[in-house]
Amino acid sequence: MTAGPAAAVRPRNRRQLIVEAGATLFSERGYHAASMEEIAARVGITAAALYRHFPNKYALFAECANVMADRLVAALGDVPEDAGLPDVLAAVTRVTVAHRASGGVYRWEARYLERADRGLLRAKFTSVVGRVADAVRRAHPWPGEQLRAVAALGAIGSVTMHHTSIAQRRAETLLQDAALRVAATAPAAHGRVVELPAAPVPRTRRSEILAAAVPLFERDGFATVTNGRIAEAVGLVPSALYRYFPGKADILAAACLQAAGLLAQAVEHNLRGTAGPHDALAALTAAYVAYSFEHHALTSVADAEIAGLPPALRRPVVAAQREHIAVWEQHLREARPELDARQARVLVHAGFGVVVEAGRSLRWADRPEHRAAIAALFASALGL
Repeated sequence: MTAGPAAAVRPRNRRQLIVEAGATLFSERGYHAASMEEIAARVGITAAALYRHFPNKYALFAECANVMADRLVAALGDVPEDAGLPDVLAAVTRVTVAHRASGGVYRWEARYLERADRGLLRAKFTSVVGRVADAVRRAHPWPGEQLRAVAALGAIGSVTMHHTSIAQRRAETLLQDAALRVAATAPAAHGRVVELPAAPVPRTRRSEILAAAVPLFERDGFATVTNGRIAEAVGLVPSALYRYFPGKADILAAACLQAAGLLAQAVEHNLRGTAGPHDALAALTAAYVAYSFEHHALTSVADAEIAGLPPALRRPVVAAQREHIAVWEQHLREARPELDARQARVLVHAGFGVVVEAGRSLRWADRPEHRAAIAALFASALGL
């Protein structure tokens, strides 16, 4: 008698597979754009099977948002309390690089957590920052260890926010070295003076809509802001928005392109007259930091929401971002010829990660000393 086909065996780690797939998709698409059906398909199960593990999308998202924090807490728990800074940062770097595809959920999407869940996640990351800050203080006992710890973690965490293809071990070495340099950065007394293009004054109804939408998108997230709220902010009825933009996604795309345009103007202006790659990178760094402080709402929206744009609207924004990265990459490779293109790109993104996390920790309070401090941290991440 011939035996029938073997019954399918449910993997014991199915819940873990679901969380990993969910975290990856939430990182790629954002909380609202990702669906339970897509997540189930990535795991190779039905949506009904997925709901046996998680009652709804929010329950899955809440667990996914915590997964990187839990991994970091666990990794640091295995490191002796008196371990040196290299060992502490090595543990963080290994976990982050190993899970780069799914590790970025917390960075922008955590705003969609309910208050209690957001507080729990914040407490976990606070403990991670505290552990790193203690190691920074022991290794480099001068003021500002908390900011240097946050910036070092920003450099490491940057790998979750881009798709540069690089071997895992190479990425670990680059990012750990960058984080060590950031942690060792001495306080900057003053920074380079830069000039930025003025923010556009809303003189048309279209520009008024953009100016009203950006703060709403930053605070509440693109998906939760309605056309009605945007229209109300500029004194229009919702249907009137369609005279100026085909849809809400077009407003977001226009905001992202506006951000890219302002940054490109700042770069072009401040690179004029620079002498050599080191001077050019100093100008780029100061301009990027100044721009980030002056336009943090606009840049936060662009960074957080671009993944959710339809492909046709996303392409010109991505092209503008790549053009900006290429400028950095060219000058960094001239300053550090031992780097290849991928290594340079990873380090540029590490610098951007420093700015984002350090700026957030300072609540984007725009002061000369804050700009100088973050510019110095950025330069250290690049290895200048």
